Amino acid sequence: MSFLHEKQSRCYFLFLSCFCTLMLAFFVLCAGIQTREAKKLLLRQEQTAASYLLEQGISEDITAAAFKNSELTEEGVRLLEKSGRTDSTPFWLLPPARRAAVRYRTAALLGGLGFGGILMGVSAFFLHRRELLYQKAAGRIAEFAEGSFARHLPRNETGTLYQLFASVDELAMALQSKSESEQKAKEFLKDMISDISHQLKTPLAALNMYAEIILDEPDNPPLVEEFSGKSLISLARMEQLILSLLKVMRLDAGNIRFEQKLCTVSELVSRGIAELITRAKQEEKQILINGDPGEQILCDLEWTGEAIGNLVKNALDHTEAGGTIEIAWERSLAMLRLSVADNGSGILPEDIHHIFKRFYRSKSSAHTQGIGLGLPLAKSIIEGQGGILSLQSTPGKGTTFIISFLTEP
Repeated sequence: MSFLHEKQSRCYFLFLSCFCTLMLAFFVLCAGIQTREAKKLLLRQEQTAASYLLEQGISEDITAAAFKNSELTEEGVRLLEKSGRTDSTPFWLLPPARRAAVRYRTAALLGGLGFGGILMGVSAFFLHRRELLYQKAAGRIAEFAEGSFARHLPRNETGTLYQLFASVDELAMALQSKSESEQKAKEFLKDMISDISHQLKTPLAALNMYAEIILDEPDNPPLVEEFSGKSLISLARMEQLILSLLKVMRLDAGNIRFEQKLCTVSELVSRGIAELITRAKQEEKQILINGDPGEQILCDLEWTGEAIGNLVKNALDHTEAGGTIEIAWERSLAMLRLSVADNGSGILPEDIHHIFKRFYRSKSSAHTQGIGLGLPLAKSIIEGQGGILSLQSTPGKGTTFIISFLTEP
C-alpha cells in the first residue's frame, strides 16, 4: 500500500475509513430504532385488541390466553382474510405499517442524501486537488519541452506519484545537461573555426605574397631561394597549427585513451626535449636536467613527453640568448613534481589567468614564436591523466611550470 505514503491519498483513504465506519454506525442505529419502533407498534396493536375484547365482554383470562397463543388455526386465518389482512395486503392499507414505513423511508432517504453528499463533496475536492497537481505537472513538462528548466515538478511529498515526478525531473536534468553540452559544443566549434581561420589567414597571405614574388622574379635565383625558404617556414607553421588543433580536438572529444605505464623520469624528459636540443644550441640557450635518473613515474610516455616538450618550447620562446631552462624533479611522500623553469621575461600578472587559453598571446609575446596552443595542449594532457599543471612567474625574472602526479592512485 505504497499509495499511503502520499499525503493527499493518505488523507482521502483515512476519510473513506471514517466514512464507512460512520455509515455502518448509522445503519446499526437505524436498525435499533426500527426494532424499537416495531416493538412499540406490536405492543400498540396488542393493547388495541385487548381493549376491544374486554369491551365486548370477553374475560381477562381468555384475552390474556389469546395473546399467549402461538398456534394458527384455519378459522383465524380465514377470519383475517375476510377482513383484508393477508400477506399480499399493501402496507399503505395498514395505517400503523404505513406510518412506520414513512418514518423509516424518510430517515433512510435523508441519511443516504447526507452520506452521499459528504462522499461526493470530499471526492470532488480530492479530485480537484489532483487535477490542479496534474495541470501544474503538465505545465512544468511543457516548459521542459520548450527548453526551460528553471522550475521543477512538485517533489515535496512522498509516494508513487511524486516518485514519478522525481524521475521526470531527473530526465529533465539529463536533457538540460545534454542541451547545455550541445550548446557548448556548438560555441566551441564556432570559436574553433573562427580561431583556425584567423590563425591560417596570416601564413596563407604570406604564402600568396611569396608565390607572387617568385612568379614575378623567376630569373632571380637568390630572391627565389629566399622566398621559397620563407614559404617552407609558413607551410611548417600551418602544419604545426593543424596538427596541434587535431590533438586538442581529440583530447576534448575524449577520443584519446592514455596508456599509463611505469617509466623513468629521465627517459620521459629525454623524449620530450629530443627535438629541442639543437634549437637551444642554435639560440645559445642551455637546457639543464636535475633529478634522480632512476626515479619512476606512472604516465603515458608519448603524450606526457609531448606536454614536457611544449613547456620547454614555451621557455625557449621567452628566453633570450644565454638563458637557461632547468628541468628538475623530486618525489615527496605522495606526489612526484617535475618543474620546467626558465630565467626569461616572465609573465605579467594580468596574463597569468589567461595563459592556458587557446590561441592566447600576451602583448609581450607578439615578437616570439608560437601559435598559442602549446600550453593548453600540455594542460589537457596532464589533467587528462589525473595530474595538475600549475605555474609561478615573476616578470623580468622567469617562469616555472610545475607538473604534479600522485605517486599512489
